[in-house]
Amino acid sequence: MNRTRVSGLWVGLILSALVLLLLLIFILQNLGPVQVNFLGATGTLPTGVALLLAAIAGVLLVAIPGTGRIIQLRRAARRGADRGR
Repeated sequence: MNRTRVSGLWVGLILSALVLLLLLIFILQNLGPVQVNFLGATGTLPTGVALLLAAIAGVLLVAIPGTGRIIQLRRAARRGADRGR
């Protein structure tokens, strides 16, 4: 069976929908309130939402420097390719 970009897109879409469904179930099962303190601000959130926000913050802490490094490597590769001409 041949794989195409469209078939890969559909697989990705279905997997994303399943992950979102699991996240929704997790949040709905963890609705107990928890007090959150951050840089002097205090608030109350459902436990599932607080954990989801913490996970998103963790992903951003990894993605932002990673993106910067990818940009550096692309520029270096482009400069190397230009010198080779």
